[in-house]
Amino acid sequence: MLTIKNLNKTYGRFRALNNVNLHIAKGELFGFVGANGAGKTTTMKICVGLLSSDSGEIYIDGKEVTRNSKELKEKVGYVPDFFGVYDNLTAIEYLRFFASTYGIRGEEAENLCSDLLELVNLTDKRDFEVDGLSRGMKQRLCLARALVHNPDLLFLDEPASGLDPKARFELKEILKNLCAMGKTIVISSHILPELAEMCTSVGIINKGEIKLTGSIEDIQKQAAYSTPVIVKVANGMEENAARIAKEIPATKNVEIHSDKLHITYEGGEAEEVELLKRLVMADIPVVTFYRQEGTLEQMFLQIMGEAEGEGVNQA
Repeated sequence: MLTIKNLNKTYGRFRALNNVNLHIAKGELFGFVGANGAGKTTTMKICVGLLSSDSGEIYIDGKEVTRNSKELKEKVGYVPDFFGVYDNLTAIEYLRFFASTYGIRGEEAENLCSDLLELVNLTDKRDFEVDGLSRGMKQRLCLARALVHNPDLLFLDEPASGLDPKARFELKEILKNLCAMGKTIVISSHILPELAEMCTSVGIINKGEIKLTGSIEDIQKQAAYSTPVIVKVANGMEENAARIAKEIPATKNVEIHSDKLHITYEGGEAEEVELLKRLVMADIPVVTFYRQEGTLEQMFLQIMGEAEGEGVNQA
């Protein structure tokens, strides 16, 4: 549904995006995660036509955006990270206004706006002024607004920011329902576990570069294998064990803490088996051998930390 190829954007000497490549299949609920200033909003604004890129290509439903801008904007809905609501209008008036901008009026507009309010669970607030709605309700109303023209692809920039747990749950359920209806959704956040709860796949961006993409299942597996292998040995054999571990290509770093080795080790179970096998064959008395439990937060921080260490001047 969405393909981004070699996307670049600079502001003077400041590089906001550096060769971004991304593919999101139709029907995906894709989570775009990164720290503030990582490049999420810039990417989204380029995709919806609010910002031009320096170079690169964006394809939506197989068509390049810049060459078919009018047609493709009809396929795209965008909810920015600010509400942009008109406080003196009621919820139904607000939607009627945006429906009119797409040439939808009269009974058709009335039915459409009523259906959208029902979709985002705001039917009982149709005659309430926008100013009197909670933050979560305003966010849902903005989502309804983005759906007025029935787009195939939705971009939501930090929609859960500042919402309480109940409002986040309501938003998550609405987005899942929209995907079930055939919509493709791209949602950004700076909190990876928050996206993991609702998304089918995620991409991590830092300093304008895509660092990791994959299904939630794959990302969770990588999180599990992103932490050190802890090996406890006996008889003062720590140095020998460290030497054996360092000979294995999958080993990235070895630290000795008393009688335990903390081994930064790439790969999964097969690679762990190889490490344990070599230690045993070298007559190293292994007492315990396990992978430290990994979390999505730890993996995200590790990726961010590695990127910081690269010293690349991007954002």
